[in-house]
Amino acid sequence: MSRRTWVEGRPAAYSTAGSGPPVLLLHGWALNDRAYREVIDAIAAQGARVYAPALPGFGGTGDLPRAQFSIEGYARWVASFVAALEIDEPLVVVGHSFGGGVAIRYAHGAADHVRALVLVNSVGGSAWGSGGTVRSIAERPLWDWGLHFPADVFPVRQATRVLPVLAEGIVPNLMRNPRAIVRVAGLARRADLRQQVEELRDRDLPITILWGKRDGVIPRESFEALCVAAGVEGTELEGSHSWLLADPGRLGEVITNNLAVARLAEKLSDESPPAESPDDGAKAERPAKRRSPLRLRTLVGRRSA
Repeated sequence: MSRRTWVEGRPAAYSTAGSGPPVLLLHGWALNDRAYREVIDAIAAQGARVYAPALPGFGGTGDLPRAQFSIEGYARWVASFVAALEIDEPLVVVGHSFGGGVAIRYAHGAADHVRALVLVNSVGGSAWGSGGTVRSIAERPLWDWGLHFPADVFPVRQATRVLPVLAEGIVPNLMRNPRAIVRVAGLARRADLRQQVEELRDRDLPITILWGKRDGVIPRESFEALCVAAGVEGTELEGSHSWLLADPGRLGEVITNNLAVARLAEKLSDESPPAESPDDGAKAERPAKRRSPLRLRTLVGRRSA
């Protein structure tokens, strides 16, 4: 269901579906929430309430002010979006491509509001292989991005499913706000979020990292760098950069463990007895026992050296 709200005094479009633990879905570069309709439905079918905003500059959502234009600025906007919708439960945050970079920054700045993080072909690893040497992805020439992008985003084997979906997102954005597409591409190209991912790992946040084996936009080196930073063994899937748009049901199946974490947390919260009022000074000074973070072994993976 498509809806509109106001975030930081500017209009914002978003889609929502389902019921259950809340999931925040952040879309990729040049797209919008409507391009992910089938992905939203697939996640909702797993028993979740999905919120998918059109990020600033896309899908009719107002641009970020110039002074706030950064991945961190996008993350702060996401925090304001969550507040505007009055979502008071911790979220499972799913980010695809550029949305993955925003998801990392949002989780880093709003740790208490994030239950788990799922990165799908995400920016932020900042590594690129060239001639046997691993370099910063910011050094990757634009012509090399251009060579890979059309074949990767519009693969022949997925064209009948992916092209209409991408066209629905990219074409209106190109017509409405081409400047935002170019500027956000620059942010995605320069994104290095390994330090933030390492800090999320140290906070014991469950992190799942997915990557399509034929992705030429986000190279393997960048995917592996994110996995090392997160201390997890990432999951490689058949497909290209846009595999989840071609096969949305597969994403829904992959994140079931994350939703299981959320349901378990809800159950434990519901079953916890209410705090008793202290009846003397000694009890009032007694510190509350801190609950260990919830994790599933299958999400932890193997920590790299």
